[in-house]
Amino acid sequence: MASLFTKIVKGEVPAYKVAENSQFLAFLDVRPNAKGHTLCIPKKEVDKLFELEEEMYQELLRFTRKVALGLEKTVSCKRVGMAVVGLEVPHVHVHLIPLNSMQDMDFSRNQEMTEEEFQELADAIKENVVL
Repeated sequence: MASLFTKIVKGEVPAYKVAENSQFLAFLDVRPNAKGHTLCIPKKEVDKLFELEEEMYQELLRFTRKVALGLEKTVSCKRVGMAVVGLEVPHVHVHLIPLNSMQDMDFSRNQEMTEEEFQELADAIKENVVL
């Protein structure tokens, strides 16, 4: 059975996309720790980060860096944090979280946003990501 993220890649489930190329996709987390919380995934479904082929692993990090730089230009924060946990969805995903305090990395704290706020933010980040 396809993961939730594979369904997003296939367009079966909507997402607030901020960047995309032939191998990778970045979209806003719908349960964000902080405004701008973004997920970067390979389009190919692989369960664990270290199961990725070496080249895809390196390319995912390059893609993630570009998204993080765009995110940092868009959302006011001290820095963009990165985390790979991988327990909720069996599909490799890198969390990019705008940080102003350590509490922003607390995955039990989610911020509420409207659909309009998500879309406006996604569009703003998209303008600042250079692939």
